[in-house]
Amino acid sequence: MLRVRYRSFDGIHWGELEGGDVHPLSSMLGRRTGDTVPLSDVTLLAPAEPRSIVCVGKNYAKHIAEMGGDASDLPKEPGLFLKSLATLASPGDPIPYPTWTENLHYEGELAVVLARPLRNATPEEALDAILGYTCAIDVTARDKQRSDLQWVRGKSADGFCPIGPWLETDLDPNDVSVQTYLNGELKQDGHTRDLIFDVGTILAYISTFLTLVPGDLILTGTPDGVGPMQVGDEVEVRISGIGSLTAHVEAE
Repeated sequence: MLRVRYRSFDGIHWGELEGGDVHPLSSMLGRRTGDTVPLSDVTLLAPAEPRSIVCVGKNYAKHIAEMGGDASDLPKEPGLFLKSLATLASPGDPIPYPTWTENLHYEGELAVVLARPLRNATPEEALDAILGYTCAIDVTARDKQRSDLQWVRGKSADGFCPIGPWLETDLDPNDVSVQTYLNGELKQDGHTRDLIFDVGTILAYISTFLTLVPGDLILTGTPDGVGPMQVGDEVEVRISGIGSLTAHVEAE
């Protein structure tokens, strides 16, 4: 089932998408209200209302290699960082190219949104707490990620986390392809079977020190093939079983 967050004439709502119709829900986790609205009459928004956006770095071995690492650099536990809530962007929103960076990169990723709180969970409990899965672009100012003391500017600028276009609630996260296209050319071609830490393990690990709540967003890492974007470029992330998220790069 596809779950959407959208804006219509009467405000912002959650709904379930079937064919070309949206069935409004009483809340993110609520029931159908009985109404129906055509998809063409609404604007899709980022399908998450997070308190925390947690991201995993270096979760594909080939990505570690392309960043200059080797087998000895494989992490023993998930390497995490946070994105600010201001990074969250909706389908159709442009990716801003800030004036203070000269090396803006795309990173296509599978993302997870939670339906239930998690604290000291097992991997199995963590998987059961997932509301759905979506496409994400971890926009990165690579030059500032490397030069700054912390990754705040390189990872957490306004609009640096487009997600969408919806949540797929029925998906095996261990068996999906993750592809990124730049202006129609395939740049990243990964698969979640190659994750160093799988989704359940990631969520369980986070929950040992951070209480995750419904609506929280977790990005699971990017495969190899990351690279620069320029103003005017089109970036598309395709994930099997979910669909695709497309964004255009614009000068900030």
